[in-house]
Amino acid sequence: MRIMQLLIPIVAILASHGLVFGILYIHFTTRNRERMALIEKGADASLFYGNKKSQPNYLLKFALLAIGIGLGSFLGYVLNIYAGMEAGPAYTSMIFIFGGIGLLLSYLIESKKQSKDSE
Repeated sequence: MRIMQLLIPIVAILASHGLVFGILYIHFTTRNRERMALIEKGADASLFYGNKKSQPNYLLKFALLAIGIGLGSFLGYVLNIYAGMEAGPAYTSMIFIFGGIGLLLSYLIESKKQSKDSE
């Protein structure tokens, strides 16, 4: 009986890793086939890389989202302890609100940067 209890998490972990590997394998092989087909038809290689100036800054987006989640967690704690609000709604609402504010700030910063670069 103990062996079965040990095998269940191991099988679940291996199955999830197999699923992730399968999805990544299909993604990269399909992308490679698409690129090879475009190259055979004479498409320009710069099509794959795009313009560096127009690409969004994912590090900025992730950083502001993480800051928003941290502030939301802290404010959820404050609402839970000092305002007497239940823990679930306090944390969930504040995390979503401040995470959304962080993503909105990253969008505004990126759009301001793009408008500045286009001038």
